[in-house]
Amino acid sequence: MSSFYVLDSDSVSIRQTAVADIPEIVKLQEESFADLAKIGNIWHPDELKSHLNIFPEGQLVAELEGKIVGSATSLIIQLSPVYADHTWNGITGNGMLTTHFPAGDSLYGADISTHPRVRHRGIGHKLYQGRKDIAMRMNLKRMIGGGRLYNYCEYSEKLSPLEYAIKVVECNVHDLVLSFDLINGFNFIKILSNYLDDARSLNYASFIEWINPHYRQSLK
Repeated sequence: MSSFYVLDSDSVSIRQTAVADIPEIVKLQEESFADLAKIGNIWHPDELKSHLNIFPEGQLVAELEGKIVGSATSLIIQLSPVYADHTWNGITGNGMLTTHFPAGDSLYGADISTHPRVRHRGIGHKLYQGRKDIAMRMNLKRMIGGGRLYNYCEYSEKLSPLEYAIKVVECNVHDLVLSFDLINGFNFIKILSNYLDDARSLNYASFIEWINPHYRQSLK
């Protein structure tokens, strides 16, 4: 559809999510994550409303010509130890963000999506930059997340999840999610098992981390 065609990302604006955006975000989720939508693993209106009630500053949308073409959901947490194992349901309060901890030191990326018709045009990068801006503005130490190993299902008979992730880090294999995270300045930390019910990743995710270069210890 021509209304989704983008020559560059300059015409895309990133702003805070509003309640009126919820129906479009649900539709975006259905089209961005068709595989997860089949099993109900996408945002539902009650969850999105909860996000806005709990942490409105952490919710972003990408807008193009009046249409929502991307979204990002975040919350603040404090892990102990800093690289503790966790699951998506556990860290997000089963998607409601009730685990949001304003006094925490880490912005957690619970979800990021771009419409399939506008991928690879810088929109995801802009959403990540929006998250980084939040982390810097709120003087958070880092941004972390669990990215599903999207293409691992194609390599699982030959490689362990860690071996697969290392090959992605070394640019010997491309992964739709982890490769994108690495390009956006994240470091791969370790593998998270049983992270999310997902046939493509076989439930494995990569623990990723971006350190805020402007973090000021004295203010925390």
